[in-house]
Amino acid sequence: MSLKKPALKKLSTEFGYSLLVEQHTERTDNKLAFWHFHPEIELLYVNKGFGKRHIGNHVSYFNNSQLLLIGSNLPHNGFTDGMTTNGKETLVQFRPDFLGTHFFDVPEMKAINKLFERAKKGILFNIETKKAVGPKIEALIEYEGFDRIVKVLEVLQELALTEEYRVLNSEGFDFETEPQDTAKIDKIYKYVNANFKEHISLDDIANEVSMTVPAFCRYFKRVTGKTFTQLVNEYRIVHATKLLNESKLGITDICFESGFNNFSHFNKLFKQVIGKSASSYRKDMKQMIV
Repeated sequence: MSLKKPALKKLSTEFGYSLLVEQHTERTDNKLAFWHFHPEIELLYVNKGFGKRHIGNHVSYFNNSQLLLIGSNLPHNGFTDGMTTNGKETLVQFRPDFLGTHFFDVPEMKAINKLFERAKKGILFNIETKKAVGPKIEALIEYEGFDRIVKVLEVLQELALTEEYRVLNSEGFDFETEPQDTAKIDKIYKYVNANFKEHISLDDIANEVSMTVPAFCRYFKRVTGKTFTQLVNEYRIVHATKLLNESKLGITDICFESGFNNFSHFNKLFKQVIGKSASSYRKDMKQMIV
């Protein structure tokens, strides 16, 4: 049975440039693949916005800001669901060899080369790095030609040297990325995104992609490295973190609003996925200044 893969997204830089820098102040509807990859490295900074991260096997929610570096051919989907007042999303994309095949192999580029290796698993930078580097990423849009390349290298060097980051996928993670038959996995994720608050039976989702339940379970585990139940529960926990951040609902109400029908099961899964209880998470979020 052939594996169903994320779509290869072909990117093009502006004529006369070797890297792409884009800036958005409102959500853009992407008509390309929901679940995709590309050989270009992607640097993304959102100063004021919110949305869901789905990068490789990692699923999480962000509120206010984020700074990400996504390596070559790491499958992911769109991140920003919306912008808040004065919100801005800055995107930088470039091939690992955009300055020549061996440019980053020289000793002076050792730190950046290691950064690119870490980025193959996806990197989420912490608050202090966001504050220091985020404005420099936003300013890239103001530069052209040689000056822009120099500024990008300065940003990459700063990201390479910081210890304020988290790798999003584990060492053993390896997503095979061949651009074939992407519609099935795309359809699965969209279905889960739209229906995770309700009960989704294996019969329902298997039928959605015209597969038998045993074939679907084998396929999904092989492609994503997790069971379908794990994915649905992660989506529910991520939604719970959103509600804990943004609403005044009680934790019991949040449990049921997120698609769980058993409070003790919710508590156990929340701690397993997030690393702390829902009440501790809410308390910590109130104390954080992002």
